[in-house]
Amino acid sequence: MPPSPPDVVLHRAARLEDALNRTAARVLHRRGWRPRVIAYTGYGTPQWVRVLARVLLAPPGVADRSTVAMRGWRHFVSAKVGGVPLRVQVGEQAQMVESGRGGYVDVVLPAQLAPGWSQVTVTITGDGDSDAVQAPVRIVGPDERLGIISDIDDTVLMTALPRPLLAFWNTFVRHEESRKPVPGMAELFRTLRAADPDAFVVYVSTGAWNVAPALRRFMRRLGFPEGPLLLTDWGPTPEGWFRSGQDHKRATLRRLVDEFPQLRWVLVGDDGQHDPALYDEIVWARPGDVRMVAVRQLAAAEQVLTHGLPVPLPSAREPDVHQGDAHQVDVQRAGDSVPRVRGANGHALLAELRRIGLLDDDTLRP
Repeated sequence: MPPSPPDVVLHRAARLEDALNRTAARVLHRRGWRPRVIAYTGYGTPQWVRVLARVLLAPPGVADRSTVAMRGWRHFVSAKVGGVPLRVQVGEQAQMVESGRGGYVDVVLPAQLAPGWSQVTVTITGDGDSDAVQAPVRIVGPDERLGIISDIDDTVLMTALPRPLLAFWNTFVRHEESRKPVPGMAELFRTLRAADPDAFVVYVSTGAWNVAPALRRFMRRLGFPEGPLLLTDWGPTPEGWFRSGQDHKRATLRRLVDEFPQLRWVLVGDDGQHDPALYDEIVWARPGDVRMVAVRQLAAAEQVLTHGLPVPLPSAREPDVHQGDAHQVDVQRAGDSVPRVRGANGHALLAELRRIGLLDDDTLRP
């Protein structure tokens, strides 16, 4: 998250949060706590790279907790710090940047990198250089043609968000190793990647950046393809008390489509909230950029836990789509000719993709 422009007047909620963070940082700094970088997975092209990281305060002698499984609430016990100078080494080029509100680093820098996986180095400067932290970045080449954008909550793992009490329990209380995947979704992603091994995979969620390390461990353990996690911040925004998860997803989807015009996208989500409507917006605006839409249908009990009703929200419903059991799926080809595939889990979605021939030979390739 880049720093707010200096001429922007922050909302009082943001000013209060910043004041509390500064006070906590001063107290902890006197006790020997020092800034530490948490690196997230970034992405880019051979000409530029988006670097994602966060600066937190850590006590002396404490190891990096981002690699350790723990109960959910511990991910949110952190002291973030903005205004920290950092040196970002991208290949042979070094750039100076600064952490923004909440300690976030979200910058686009020039690059000269080969397609595939690479590393950039982030180092805190000033008060004694910190240890260099390696941030993985996925470089998308000009010859790549397929991208996959997936939701996480109730698409990759069982979450039952955003009902407040259940969200609190799942996010803050449960141990991360007790979280359950959506059946068959890892197999679905591996099959899509087998059809096009160079497919660029991105995971987009309204979840907080605090849980990014836990999500990465969870997805690696279950065999999901590696890819950037594009999450959000649950704190106040410069404009108000709360941020819109729907706006975050909409802006992220449009940005990715704009950044990689050579890719056609497979959009994967669920009908518990707004994924179908957001995906339809992209299809309507850029039908030539979407290969297909795959939506997991939540069971009635999951719908109740998610938003209080036993059926999908109106914005998530498809016209004339039969609601079947866990092994039934439906395909809708709208006037834009983009296939819509629906199923109760990854196994059902995969079976339907095979039935209609979308996984035959090179059919996923444009």
